[in-house]
Amino acid sequence: MKRKRVCTLIIIAAFLSLTACTANETNGKQPIRIGFQKGNTLHLLKESRYLEKRLPHEKIEWIEFEGGGALLEALAAGKIDYGNAADGSGIFAQSSGKHIVYVGASPPNLSGVGVVVKENSPIQSFADLKGKMIAANKGGNHHYLALLALKAAGLTQHDVKWAFVSDAAQGRAALESGEVDAFATYDPFLAGVEENGHVRTLSHHVTAYPNRTFYYAAPQFVREHPDLVKSILEETDRSDRYASTHQNEIASRIATLTGIQSNILKRATKRKNYGVNTLTKDIISAQQQQADDYYQLGLIKDPIRVSDIMPLDPLRKPVLKESKGDE
Repeated sequence: MKRKRVCTLIIIAAFLSLTACTANETNGKQPIRIGFQKGNTLHLLKESRYLEKRLPHEKIEWIEFEGGGALLEALAAGKIDYGNAADGSGIFAQSSGKHIVYVGASPPNLSGVGVVVKENSPIQSFADLKGKMIAANKGGNHHYLALLALKAAGLTQHDVKWAFVSDAAQGRAALESGEVDAFATYDPFLAGVEENGHVRTLSHHVTAYPNRTFYYAAPQFVREHPDLVKSILEETDRSDRYASTHQNEIASRIATLTGIQSNILKRATKRKNYGVNTLTKDIISAQQQQADDYYQLGLIKDPIRVSDIMPLDPLRKPVLKESKGDE
């Protein structure tokens, strides 16, 4: 009798365990895996918890990356579903055959990139950089701006010398030590060197380059979950709109998250245009121009057609308060 009772209990336990597993498989959902970089707009979205409130029945996993290139590698490898990265990162990813799709864009932020020289440098313009050494991260938005500014001044990439560095800290150190004559960089590192580095930012006279950040997703995620993509874009826009009207608060918050001085972040956030834009023909055209330039400059091996992965008509179009930024 005792053995029969034990067997019955074991059968019941097994049944309950099987039922629980089946329920989890039926009712449980795969998490939405979002990649972000420290201090960027998706980091602000994470901290706001707007998305969790919008999607209370979804599990959201936030995965931090050091840079846009690594984030898009993970996206193409199926390790995340969604993320954002710079314009050049998307071009490099597509040129290397990675399967990604653009789903949205930031407003232009041309003020967030620049080329600086020491305060006492005789260099006053980009024309004065002929024969000089410029530090930059190869293929970055700031590198591209420097190339466009040189072209506007009548120079080519071959009229200057390049010191390609692995990160902004290395570039700044090269400028401060005198190893290079100029340093191309981007916010918040541009704001940092402007605040504390005793430098001058050269006027570049470039107007056609928007310097956008883009939102990317896995093609399968877009096909299977267009409503989720729509929700993420709308809540990012909501979070960004809050940031645009609470700049000092956001600067202090990012300072806490990143360890960067708040005065630096106040400078960067003051000139940043927050919000989310849907993809348009103009946005695609500017990105195509950048891709063509990257090919001509030898930064990518083969020409690409960005419109192949920049759909104008998403399955679920987000409702956004479009911002044109400083375009």
